[in-house]
Amino acid sequence: MNDTIPAEIKPPFWLLAELTYRCPLQCPYCSNPIEFASIKNELTTDDWLRVMREAREMGAVQLGFSGGEPLVREDLTELVAEARRLGFYSNLITSGVGMNADKIAALKTAGLDHIQISFQASSAALNNYFAGSDKAFSQKLAMAQEVKKQGYPMVLNFVLHRGNVDQVDQILELSAQLQADYVELANTQYYGWAFHNREQLLPSREQLQKAEVLVNQYREKLGDSMKIIFVVPDYYETRPKRCMNGWGDIFLTVTPDGTALPCHSARQLPIEFPNVRDWSIADLWRASPGFNAFRGDTWMREPCRSCPEKSRDLGGCRCQAFMLTGDAANADPVCDKSPQHHLITESLAKAQGEVAEQPLIFRNWQNSQRHSHT
Repeated sequence: MNDTIPAEIKPPFWLLAELTYRCPLQCPYCSNPIEFASIKNELTTDDWLRVMREAREMGAVQLGFSGGEPLVREDLTELVAEARRLGFYSNLITSGVGMNADKIAALKTAGLDHIQISFQASSAALNNYFAGSDKAFSQKLAMAQEVKKQGYPMVLNFVLHRGNVDQVDQILELSAQLQADYVELANTQYYGWAFHNREQLLPSREQLQKAEVLVNQYREKLGDSMKIIFVVPDYYETRPKRCMNGWGDIFLTVTPDGTALPCHSARQLPIEFPNVRDWSIADLWRASPGFNAFRGDTWMREPCRSCPEKSRDLGGCRCQAFMLTGDAANADPVCDKSPQHHLITESLAKAQGEVAEQPLIFRNWQNSQRHSHT
């Protein structure tokens, strides 16, 4: 780990407020920690107001309200109003479940700038299966339409994986019918629950290639009327991404219990991260061991230390390195220069053929409690 605090540390640009791990859905690719059932003691309204104020004082300008399902929090409108007063650009990341026209109107009055609604698939049966709710799809459709009716751009997110990537054309047809302004086709990245369901969710190379061809056809067909973003799984890259633009560089996550993280998956690492109940935002960002663990590149081992591309990717994702190799300081195995790259190629090889059927582990309290006790 990095024992030297860089002389100059930029302030956070983006604050992700994970208000709660409670959620009415059970998506098997959820990025929330597997052991979320054991994480209690949610921050109070006053706690969040202080976090937002201190982050804004440092210079943060983007604020995402996330979860779990942030609509579960009864103080969401109050938090949105404070975000507007402080001068944040605020974004609600929601399943749409628990939303209605009055709530949308109240959030708009409070000053919410942006709403993103997630879908699991383009059909009710498949959507509801992956959501673990037999009413989710109809609710999402209604809320997507209501969001646009009330003057927001329609921003949709579909998480793609082996079980729905073959329906990309149907997903884009649905999005066009809904007159979506932005559609993010975010292939599953393998953290949290998705990592435990990796063999069932990782698509084949052929599936991805077909999906990308369809995406490009729809981009040409629809032009500027609907912006389509297609995010490839890290596993299909040969060079890692710069994780969150760099550890402790621009991105600050605060979890429901107040743990502060440099990315939403980092609490799984064997690092003691600061809690906002014990630290000010300025102090934890600049001085906590957790936020300085992998800043810059002085922590790097070979082959990253002498790699000419290290300033571009900063060694890739620390969480991915830990999950796959057991050591967060190793090179991200996605990189084909990593000694552990075979861990990625072996997973991809399995995905090219028939995958043995086994039950998905759905994100719910029962499965979380079972995992927490093992």
